[in-house]
Parts: sequence; C-alpha cells; structure tokens
Amino acid sequence: MATEVLVPTLGESITEATLGEWLKQPGDKVAADEPIASLETDKVSVEVPSPVAGVMGQHAVQVGDTVQVGAMIATVEAGGGAAAAAPAPAASPDAPAALSPSVRRAVLEHGVDPATIKGTGKDGRLTKEDVAAAATAATAAKAPAAEVPATPSVAASTGRKEERVRMTRLRQTIARRLKDAQNSAAMLTTFNDVDMSAVIEARTKYKDLFEKKHGVRLGFMGFFVKAACMALKDIPAVNASIEGDEIIYHDYADISVAVSAPNGLVVPVIRDADQLSVAGIEKTIGDFGRRAKDGTLKMDEMKGGTFTISNGGVFGSLMSTPIINPPQSAVLGLHRIEDRPVVRDGQVVVRPMMYLALSYDHRLIDGREAVTFLVALKNAMEDPTRILIDL
Repeated sequence: MATEVLVPTLGESITEATLGEWLKQPGDKVAADEPIASLETDKVSVEVPSPVAGVMGQHAVQVGDTVQVGAMIATVEAGGGAAAAAPAPAASPDAPAALSPSVRRAVLEHGVDPATIKGTGKDGRLTKEDVAAAATAATAAKAPAAEVPATPSVAASTGRKEERVRMTRLRQTIARRLKDAQNSAAMLTTFNDVDMSAVIEARTKYKDLFEKKHGVRLGFMGFFVKAACMALKDIPAVNASIEGDEIIYHDYADISVAVSAPNGLVVPVIRDADQLSVAGIEKTIGDFGRRAKDGTLKMDEMKGGTFTISNGGVFGSLMSTPIINPPQSAVLGLHRIEDRPVVRDGQVVVRPMMYLALSYDHRLIDGREAVTFLVALKNAMEDPTRILIDL
C-alpha cells in the first residue's frame, strides 16, 4: 500500500516552495521520519520526512519544480524490500510478468514502462541492461532541440561556453527584497573606523579561559553585538521601524546576524540580545552558523529582527555599503581588520583598524543620530570596560 508524501506547512504566509533536491531515489529503503527531499522556501531550506517506513516510490515532481503546501510530491510503499515498490510501473495489462527484484528496482529508478521494452533475457524476460538502454533511448528522444548549440562551429573554435542555471527561490527572494529596500527607503550610509587594539588584547588574554568555561570560542561578534545594543538604547531611532505613517520604537534589541548557508546568506535573529552576556551571544551565533550549514534553521528564527549586523570582514571586505533588511531601518557593516598608520598623541603609530558602515533609512534616522550611534559603538569597542559597566 502506497502512502502519499505531502508538502508540509512551511510557516506563516508561505504557501509554496521549490523542490531543491531528492534525498531518496525510487526503490531506496526509508525509515519513518527520515528526510527524503529538500524544499527551498523564501528564507531557508526545509527537509521533508517520510511519513512511514518502507520503500521510496515514484517521484511526482522534479528538482526545480514549484510545489504548493499540501501537494503530493512522492509515494512511499509499505514494506522493507525493493519488490514492494514494483506494482506501479507494471500496471499495464501488456506488461511482462515475473520481473526479478533487480529489474523492478531498475524500472522504478528510471521511470520507464516495462510493457514497452523488448526483453533480451531467457524466454524474452527483461534484464537490468534492457531497462537502462530503454531509459537512455527515451532521454535522448526527449532532449529538446534548444539544447543543441546554435553556433557549434564558433563555440568549438573559441572554446567560449555559457551555462544557464535557474535562480533558487532563496536567491530570487533575496534579490526582490534588496531591490524593494532600495526602492522604498531613503537609504544613506555613514562611515567611521575603530581601533581594535583593546578588544584584540582582551580576546587574546581571556580566550582560553572563556572557551574552557563556556564551551565556545570568544570572537569579536559578541563584543560588537553588546556594544550595538548599548548604542541602540542611546539612539532608539536606529532600532525603530516605519509602518505606514507611524514609527514603531522597540524597547528590546532583537539583533539579526548574517551567517553563511550553502545557498547564500541567511539572517537568523538573536532574541533579546541586550539581555544576553557575551558568552550567551557567542553560543547563539555558533549554533546559528552550524545549523545554517546543515539547513536546519527554523522559519521563526529568521523573523522579527530590529537591527542587523553583517560581517563582510570574514570574507576580506575592506569597506561596503550594506543594504537595509526591511522593515528594519538600519544595518551595521563590519569589515576586515588591518594594520594602518594612525596618529596617537602626536605620534604616527600602527594600529589594527576596522572600518564601520551604518546604512540607514533617512526618513526616520537623521545624520546626527547615525553619527552619534557609530561614535557610541566606537567608544565601547575601543574601551571594552564600557561594555562591562554599561557606560
């Protein structure tokens, strides 16, 4: 008996997704709740578990297809062996009988009708080679003419090639949201720099003890998040948002942090970051990073941030103008640390410096507020004791 695999509920206001990858092929054994497919939504990848234990049946959709919530994407046949999944392809009355288990599996894997294949085995029975040959011939026959290069002679002589790859749903959403932000916000970017000497010294001095006690490495992001939370309290407009003709001020700081995922950056939210210690922030960020790579971040973890911090410095960026993540009104861009000559007490000295960039919605945040925010952040980072005593 076949059990249908349906697209699960994907989150509030999300009604469709794109099939990103099949994790199980027809004929594969599956356990109950074992992931069999990966769906790409607007924000994150979601794995689809098998509703029962058995054998993977036919795929009802292909990689790249758009599927609706509740739609059937595959079937799982009851039982533990490959033979349990065989009846569907042999439904034709003219289909040959007594297919061996290996041939049944090949039929399922290639999705061909055994009734249309001439067997070359004993007494005209089908072999795995017969099924594979038929599948190859069918694929060649269905290949669209458009796949043939229009000017093969030019391509052959110059060696120039092109590849067209459909944008993932996540990338389409990123592109749309970033363009919407540019169209709707009066976006402006203000820069400053920060001397990282004191933070580097504190990190070097305490990193081993920190990791031993808290089980997580002491990075720079924990300092920046705490410093940003302090600055947001001083300049609440940077932590606010516009809704219609109203300004919404938040008395909490939910900090969105950009982390790398296989299909691009995702932005999970550190809830109540202003209430967390540096250790708590580092643990949360580390957990986000691991689960972003595994594709196990949840929808709710990507919603509701009030301010974003994006660290392009980990990729070597010297300076950038980050784009606001709507409906937020500001985003802080961090960049690489490099030794530069600066003047201290009338002397030219070398210091590890980092450029900071604050992009903000000028409809809500004035230039004075943006500069004041960056100065407050700079002061806290250059004297980390301020973070400890909330000054």
